[in-house]
Amino acid sequence: MDSESNLITLTDEDGKEQTFEIVDTYEENDEKYYALLPYTEEYSEDEGEELVVLKVEFDSEGEEDGLLTIDDDAEYERIGNIFIERLSSMFDNGE
Repeated sequence: MDSESNLITLTDEDGKEQTFEIVDTYEENDEKYYALLPYTEEYSEDEGEELVVLKVEFDSEGEEDGLLTIDDDAEYERIGNIFIERLSSMFDNGE
């Protein structure tokens, strides 16, 4: 997958747009989640970017229809930890 296809622009509650890079996806029990990092033209490990985890919303035909924040704290923590472990192992292996 090329890096351009991994980019998504989201609009927050205040109408501010921000571009993110989809760094991983995870599926479990008919649910799909994205791990996102804020996208910048120049990468810097020192930027301290925070991983954003969102849940995919599907329409009645099963197509992706949007992204939702995860309101359940236990679900958010569990899925966030899964992404952290997966991403740590990817970067540790030099992928």
